[in-house]
Amino acid sequence: MFGQAGDKQATSIQRETPVVRADSLRNRERILTAAGALLAARGEGVGMDEIAAEAGVAVGTLYRHFPTKSDLIAAALAELTERLVADVRSAADRVDNGADPVAELRGLLEWLITKPAADKAIKAAATGLASDALQEMESRGFAELDRITAVAHARGLLHPDITTADFALIAATAPDDTLPAAARDRWIELALRSVLA
Repeated sequence: MFGQAGDKQATSIQRETPVVRADSLRNRERILTAAGALLAARGEGVGMDEIAAEAGVAVGTLYRHFPTKSDLIAAALAELTERLVADVRSAADRVDNGADPVAELRGLLEWLITKPAADKAIKAAATGLASDALQEMESRGFAELDRITAVAHARGLLHPDITTADFALIAATAPDDTLPAAARDRWIELALRSVLA
């Protein structure tokens, strides 16, 4: 009898654990989404209490997930890194499967200009707070971009001296999404002309 009661209690706990875990994950995502939106709107000066309010969670909940603002920005940057690397990896995979590397590079430049403001704000806020994460983003992204550059060189599409670092320089000078579409397209065209053979 006692054993059955214990089994029922253990079963009850097992059933409740995934619900708590799912709720915790939802809260974490809401916090990260709110942080991205507020960083985009107001910069890194936004307060943790404001982020909690925007996320619809208690301040204590926010601090349980992210004890400091540095932790929160680092987590937001880690998510951004995964998205960026996944996008460049997808482009590299398409090139490996026969896609035009120049078209993929153009697509990456277009995406870089028009990517969400929240992503840019997270990266800007992280500059002084999470330099290790920024370096990881760059190195992992470069590794995937190297694949595209290698194929483009093998097909004779790039000037021989062009490297992945040159594309990083182009990316660093990319205009923001306030540029009119025609001017943005012209910038991309000129950037590509500077590297194509």
